[in-house]
Amino acid sequence: MILENISLSLQKGKAKDVRTLVQDALDAGLSPREILNSGLIQGMNVIGGKFKNNEVFVPEVLVAARAMNAGLEILRPVLTQSGVKPIGKAIICTVKGDLHDIGKNLVKMMLEGQAIDCLDLGVDVDSDTIIAAIKEHEPDLLCLSALLTTTMIAQKEIIADIERARLRDKVKIMVGGAPVTEAFAREIGADAYSPDAASAAETAVKILTGQVEGNV
Repeated sequence: MILENISLSLQKGKAKDVRTLVQDALDAGLSPREILNSGLIQGMNVIGGKFKNNEVFVPEVLVAARAMNAGLEILRPVLTQSGVKPIGKAIICTVKGDLHDIGKNLVKMMLEGQAIDCLDLGVDVDSDTIIAAIKEHEPDLLCLSALLTTTMIAQKEIIADIERARLRDKVKIMVGGAPVTEAFAREIGADAYSPDAASAAETAVKILTGQVEGNV
């Protein structure tokens, strides 16, 4: 029942309640993994599904994600102590020339809601910065966002630069953004395409857990 209450409170964006309930669950002897999977992630999955079906919108996702983070503040140290590891590591950014960040931020929150570590490089990010981050942090997944038709081409250029740096086989690449299509993603050599934040999280999990190879 407490796990269901964590999920429901998260869906309603009640951060204080989620924080209290996560602590209560730990005090009751529930395992950190169970609280994460059956409480926090389950709640984010519901929100993600509703967002995908246009039953909730950006504000609801944002408050749910904040509630998720409130729960993780309590849970993360215990997860670390108990040896529970994230399912993977992702780098995310909006490409060079593009200052839009709402879509990127939503994807980041949804990825974190699936126990994926995320490094956010921000907006207007060029190839050199991305390549340096790949070398330093060795992510499993790179997420490139472009919200303008004029900046879509930067996704292609970044992938080409990663190939020239001989890092392409080190990281899976997922692209998205309003003007981006699956056909374009295939054309530029991306591993995956996502039309929205919820789908991005689903696809990322499948890639990181080996359910799919990541071909578009």
